[in-house]
Amino acid sequence: METLYNMNEINRYTIITKSLEGEITVSEAAKRLRLSERQIKRLRKRVISEGIDGIRHGNKGHPSSGSVPEEMKQQIIGLKELDCYEETNFTHFRELLAEREEIYISYTPLYNILKASGHISKKKHRSKKTHRLRARRAYFGELIQADATTHDWFGTGDKATLHGFVDDATGKPVGLYFCEHECLFGYLEVTRQMLGTYGIPEELYPDQHSIFFPTSKQNSALTIEEQLAGKTSAKTQFGAIMDRLGIDMHPAPTAEAKGRIERFWNTVQDRLMVEMKLEGIKTIEEANAYLPKFIEKYNKRFAVMPNEKENKFIPVPDYIGLDYLLAMKFERKLDRAGTFSIKNKKFQVLNNKILPNANITIYMSNKIGIKVIYKDKRYDAVCIEDLPSSYKNLTFNKFCKEHSAHTLKFVSLLMSYDAKQHNPLLTSSQEKECKVTFS
Repeated sequence: METLYNMNEINRYTIITKSLEGEITVSEAAKRLRLSERQIKRLRKRVISEGIDGIRHGNKGHPSSGSVPEEMKQQIIGLKELDCYEETNFTHFRELLAEREEIYISYTPLYNILKASGHISKKKHRSKKTHRLRARRAYFGELIQADATTHDWFGTGDKATLHGFVDDATGKPVGLYFCEHECLFGYLEVTRQMLGTYGIPEELYPDQHSIFFPTSKQNSALTIEEQLAGKTSAKTQFGAIMDRLGIDMHPAPTAEAKGRIERFWNTVQDRLMVEMKLEGIKTIEEANAYLPKFIEKYNKRFAVMPNEKENKFIPVPDYIGLDYLLAMKFERKLDRAGTFSIKNKKFQVLNNKILPNANITIYMSNKIGIKVIYKDKRYDAVCIEDLPSSYKNLTFNKFCKEHSAHTLKFVSLLMSYDAKQHNPLLTSSQEKECKVTFS
């Protein structure tokens, strides 16, 4: 079979031949070919012994020692075409090959294999930047960006919302939690993760969502008593919790202002959906159980070192109980019948020693249900609609047990309100009432 030579090889052979015939010196040949004199001498010897074949590299025509075997190529292509891998970008696919298939390959040969087989890496096309990127904060825990994203995470057509806190200095997610809607409960669970793992940060940077900040209409609805007490604006339940923790909270004026967490969501959607599909995850409960593992993997792959070593997170004091801290808190006055109301539902305190017209504090959450604090003592409460007509043969413990599930369902509905459909829950007594119904 006739061997073909390209123009560079022919030119190199011609110059080496001239140097052998004495038409040019070794130094002149080196200048023309932009090689060292030592290389020219080596080529001269090879041309003398091998002719024109001597100017070719010794490995030309031979397979590379680092080339991928054909069998492995076909295995990689076959895996990429599986439903669980087809949505991955090439970088993520390479990581999953090593993690789940024990196939170790560098990016360039993987890219060449997949591109040659007609696959294209899934990438998000960024719009042209029209604003400068804000520099990261210098300290871990100095600023936490807060947001949520709604998406068809499980590929079933039913959307769910992922709530998240991301540290600005490192890009680490310090908490992630799924709920059906964007809601107070989702953000409180993310807060619980952050406080339990890292501590209290200096600042929180959310958008202007009503979970974080009351509407202007609600700010104008303060009672005379509240205004006389020095209140100039209403507080959401979440905002009051941040105040108790000493966390400054400032709203981002635009989505671009918190672009770091917006870009974080792009990466998470690209990777988390694939990984949940590989794990066979189909429900919110299963997804929340998997998120700690995903956070650990994400941080190893994408987190960066902060500019300063000092950690701005401070530990949560021992005297603070998270179950009562991360709860809705209301101030109420008992009526003459010894009852109080929340969202058009009346409740009875299970203690007959608290006098009518007494001022009480109410804590409500999915963890504790409804608890009443009076003179530093805690009491249970039940919906007055649930009180039995007769207490015969019914112990106090049995009574509380029978009605605790009903109470928790009421609390869960309040905390899981779709924030886009309902006004935020305020600490103010002038909060807008919203009818709560459940079976």
